[in-house]
Amino acid sequence: MKNRYLIYIVSDSLGETAESVVRAAASQFGQMEIEVEQFSFVRNTDKIDQVILSAKMNHAFVVFTLVMSKLSRYFAVKAREAGVPYVDLMSGMVTGLSTLFKKKPLGEPGLSHQLDEDYFRKIEAIEFAVRYDDGKDPRGILRADIVLIGVSRTSKTPLSQFLAIKKYKVANVPIVPEVRPPEELFQMDPDRCFGLKISPERLNSIRMERLAALGLEAAANYANMTRIHEELHYFDRVVKKIGCKAIDVSQRAVEETANEILKRMAGAV
Repeated sequence: MKNRYLIYIVSDSLGETAESVVRAAASQFGQMEIEVEQFSFVRNTDKIDQVILSAKMNHAFVVFTLVMSKLSRYFAVKAREAGVPYVDLMSGMVTGLSTLFKKKPLGEPGLSHQLDEDYFRKIEAIEFAVRYDDGKDPRGILRADIVLIGVSRTSKTPLSQFLAIKKYKVANVPIVPEVRPPEELFQMDPDRCFGLKISPERLNSIRMERLAALGLEAAANYANMTRIHEELHYFDRVVKKIGCKAIDVSQRAVEETANEILKRMAGAV
């Protein structure tokens, strides 16, 4: 069974930037089973103590971004004492820029998230992606900037969240032979819809890993090649009926797929 790695993201603000960095870095190691847990608005030593205790108990790796130097130093000291592995994403950058600008940093949390229109658009897009994830409500399809369709385990949800951080409202819909696709898929502009295509072999490998992680039998129908071919043939028919583009995600990281979608949205491809 593949190892599962727990990573804590600790921030004095939302922490979504740190999570993006962690996921981008983790993608360089191939298909790793990582679980990311967010600890946002950590602005006192009591919360830091709680996080470090939890990280030690759960054998978590910690990535933190604390702009207040006092808290940053406290976290590093306490993590070392507890034997908790960590990376400080913020201090090195702030120190370097302080030398460049020849001035001391303000040390005020949340300055990168001033409550401006751009920030609100990002939050709205993230909330939209959660609300219309996995076909929960087909009404979101006609309201979305981007709609993703694909069979199970084609990274629809993480891709939706990644695009949401870039301020795109994304809905995603699972394609299952036994379930009729929502009519909204055939009413929307097909240029805003993207099918996530995957090779049968790659999908089989991903699903086998998923079954193993859940402690289920590898012989389950979910990872059966006959069933997989059936699902993918049905997916191809739905894509053709919608008239949308298909992107092969077999060997692409989420970030690569997102960039490909945005290129196609801009008409660059």
